[in-house]
Amino acid sequence: MLRPHAHRPDIVARLETELARPSLYDEALRALARMGLPVPAAVLARDLARPWVADDAVQAVWESVYRDPLRHWEAYELAEKLVDFEDYFRRWRFNHVTTVERVIGLKRGTGGTAGVVYLRRMLEVELFPELWRLRTAL
Repeated sequence: MLRPHAHRPDIVARLETELARPSLYDEALRALARMGLPVPAAVLARDLARPWVADDAVQAVWESVYRDPLRHWEAYELAEKLVDFEDYFRRWRFNHVTTVERVIGLKRGTGGTAGVVYLRRMLEVELFPELWRLRTAL
């Protein structure tokens, strides 16, 4: 979301500061590491300003949690809360795109995006991809 605000250096600076902070998922993975789960060091030390890219080793950690939830109960509960959060967020996104289309149709979006077209693409974005993909693997 930096490009739509390029004309406002003050906003870009605030966004860049925020993007340099650990995300909710980064913090969840750090919590797994503190629990003694083998989260790769490269994941824990990643460049936070870059978008998250699904990681097979992270998925393997989550799979170990789901294969033995009683042993890893705290991590399992964390995972399920993250999935709940994403589920609620996906519903909000769907309601948002429907409302936007109802109000402005296919006009350009107020945030500088392509409006409904952009919002529909966002329906496919996964916040915690490993937590969704592991269900196929289990």
